[in-house]
Amino acid sequence: MINHQPIAVGLGELLWDMLPKGKQIGGAPFNFARHCNQLGLEGFPVSQIGIDELGNEIVSLLKDWGITPDFVSRDPQHKTGTVNIRLDDQGKPNYEIRDDAAWDYIQHNLLLEQLAPKVDIVCFGTLAQRSDASRSTIYSFLDRMSSNAIKLFDVNLRQHFYSIRSIEASLERASILKLSNEELPVLKTAFSLSGSVEVQLSELKNRFELKLIAYTRGAEGSLLIDGSGTDDHPGTTITTIDTIGAGDSFSATLCAGLLQGLPLASLNENANQVAAYVCSQRGATPALPESIVKNVSHSRSSVPKI
Repeated sequence: MINHQPIAVGLGELLWDMLPKGKQIGGAPFNFARHCNQLGLEGFPVSQIGIDELGNEIVSLLKDWGITPDFVSRDPQHKTGTVNIRLDDQGKPNYEIRDDAAWDYIQHNLLLEQLAPKVDIVCFGTLAQRSDASRSTIYSFLDRMSSNAIKLFDVNLRQHFYSIRSIEASLERASILKLSNEELPVLKTAFSLSGSVEVQLSELKNRFELKLIAYTRGAEGSLLIDGSGTDDHPGTTITTIDTIGAGDSFSATLCAGLLQGLPLASLNENANQVAAYVCSQRGATPALPESIVKNVSHSRSSVPKI
């Protein structure tokens, strides 16, 4: 046991979600970090934004929320990223992601070298790996982390901004894989998987020596698989406003529970509870009610290593 507030990093894109009713800070890694912060971890993003008004607004909001911006670099040449989002009748988002944003050029530096070994949890995906610069920085950060740290790879496929090569390299570095029922078919083809969903996931787990796989199915819940068995959650019935950030809140709650050593069933229940609440609100990172936080948050007093 070690006595410090566990550090959770969202590694990758930090941007503005341009929603029909206004803009909100977004990017899956940031959403993850923000939810970790709400759940009792020291969550913050590692990314890059422009030296522009949109970047200034991000820094100001991070400080207002008590999230350190120290590991968010400022880029004098590229603009802060934006994503245009349209919602369908079920609240499911359609993303139009701008090319050549500041988060495509995340720089490896001494601050990140010093940070990486101290991190207890990191969440990263494929989107920020669309550029050579950010991909190299992400891999360098992951490779400097402790072997005991949780490295959650959220596949998070967006448009054409991914490659099978980056997926495979990420799986080789990850300890946990999170993917959706829309993403599994891509991996099934890429890695020649066969059999039932559970068999395919088990094959991925064994091939890449993963400790846990979280397979999410939207309103139909999620399946968790680790070395001890499986847990299948049917989902939580709610009125959906939009689904933006639900998967990121699921990942954050899962990781907070892993640090507590919770069993699969509790991990799955807590993660579905938080994700359902996020779906019932507008935007990716609504403030979580005290009742939910009290139920699922991580104790700040100690961190068991897994």
